[in-house]
Amino acid sequence: MEEIIQEDKHLLVYLNGLGSQTFDGFWITVSTVAIWIPFYIILAYLLYKNYRLSSFVFILIFIALGLTVSDQLANIFKHGIERFRPCHDPAIEAVIRKVKCGGRFGFYSGHASNTFFIASFLSFVLGRKIRILPYVLFFWAALVSYSRIYLGVHFPMDILMGAMMGFLLGGFFSTLARNVIAKQNRNSQNQSL
Repeated sequence: MEEIIQEDKHLLVYLNGLGSQTFDGFWITVSTVAIWIPFYIILAYLLYKNYRLSSFVFILIFIALGLTVSDQLANIFKHGIERFRPCHDPAIEAVIRKVKCGGRFGFYSGHASNTFFIASFLSFVLGRKIRILPYVLFFWAALVSYSRIYLGVHFPMDILMGAMMGFLLGGFFSTLARNVIAKQNRNSQNQSL
């Protein structure tokens, strides 16, 4: 396990060291949640256009529940495992570029978990209707997740774990949402007979 942690640190130092002040502003912007609000509005519009109003509302409820679980699980892990963020790790803090820093602990990344949750959830509920959407969503999730390494606030393993958790939670909550919508549609059909 110690070897994996050391390799994770080496990879972080390498990837973080590829950055330069010229691009720091770009990656800070990519990592900022508020900058993506127009993107979220477009995604909500796509959901609205592809589902009946009652189904749309259920989907939004499941997204809100899933994001809450995703975010809070990341916080539980951070404070339960207490692995320092790179910018607070005494072994490497002197050799990395500290573009931005956060709380003391970083395993695992809430940004990665939340973005991969949205990417997998929406890919499952809209991917058949809008074929290119999963590619766009997973590219976006990877971009946001990489920004956390660039900024020096997460190790690559923090990102991988966050992405995996987000993907699994997205699959779980999208399955729940689709089951509720299918049941709702069956009930509507039975009532119209």
